[in-house]
Amino acid sequence: MGNDILQNEVHLENIKKAKKAMPSAERMGDAAFIFKMLGDNTRLRIIMALMENEMCVCDLAELLQMTKSAVSHQLAPLRNAKLIKYRKSGKNVFYSLDDAHVTGMVQMVFDHIAHQK
Repeated sequence: MGNDILQNEVHLENIKKAKKAMPSAERMGDAAFIFKMLGDNTRLRIIMALMENEMCVCDLAELLQMTKSAVSHQLAPLRNAKLIKYRKSGKNVFYSLDDAHVTGMVQMVFDHIAHQK
């Protein structure tokens, strides 16, 4: 029975290493916000669509079977999180991923899921 008792030993070197590697509270908050943005099914579907090519709100609405208003509502926080950007062309506004890091993050998640199966 003595072997079943858990040890309450603190490993200070491990704690010191983890603390040194820990980003600032501000950066942790920024990272949590990005994960929150990607944690929504609709926003993730928008990101996945934009991984293929830039699209306007009408295109996204048709693809996702949503209203243009609902799509626009989801695009705003993605822009604020700097996950997507836009460009105007005449009366059209086209959305695309902000940079390759966004694709990398999303692809890494799906690679991880595939690895688990």
